[in-house]
Amino acid sequence: MSDAWAPHGSRLVPILLRSQAMPLTHSPADVRAVDHPTHPFVHGRFRSHLPNIALTLLRVVTGLMFMQHGAQKFFGFPSPPNMPAMPVPHAFTQLWVAGVLELGGGALIVLGLFTRIVAFLLAGEMAVAYFTVHVKRGFFPLANQGELAVLYCFVYLTLASIGGGRYTLDHLLFHRREQETRVDVLDEDEVAVNESAGASSRSVRGQTLRSR
Repeated sequence: MSDAWAPHGSRLVPILLRSQAMPLTHSPADVRAVDHPTHPFVHGRFRSHLPNIALTLLRVVTGLMFMQHGAQKFFGFPSPPNMPAMPVPHAFTQLWVAGVLELGGGALIVLGLFTRIVAFLLAGEMAVAYFTVHVKRGFFPLANQGELAVLYCFVYLTLASIGGGRYTLDHLLFHRREQETRVDVLDEDEVAVNESAGASSRSVRGQTLRSR
């Protein structure tokens, strides 16, 4: 081997040894994460956003799935094959209220607007649907075809308790107002502190003059 290839060979030997010691189960992504310490999964930047991303996906997919039930009640779409479309429910009946909650409430859940309030109402709707319709067919949700109602209920209870996450209209509209209110409060506190500091300094100055 010539001297010109020696530097390359010296760098190649550790790489070959490391590839031999690496398990075969490593994927290319794992190799990149090992070779580059600034990989997002290692560095933690992307990992810190994962909870909000997962919560957003759960919220949007749940809302879209829920809207289908309302659209089926009002527009007959989507409907299962070889099954006639449902007749449009009369206004202010129980089925009509359910369709409004499913279509309108599902849209608000997708947008993340008034998420906690809407999710609480939809969880209540699913609880009512389960105990008035499904539970009469049997005890177990799988037997009475109420597993979707139970699942929707607890997903909406989760959203009602923790909110819709960072990527919502709630965060865009109301979080900014909270920040502005917080800044105003901090400014008022700073003014009060400055005034009290000024008053104390004036009193100390006056006591010093009197002592002289």
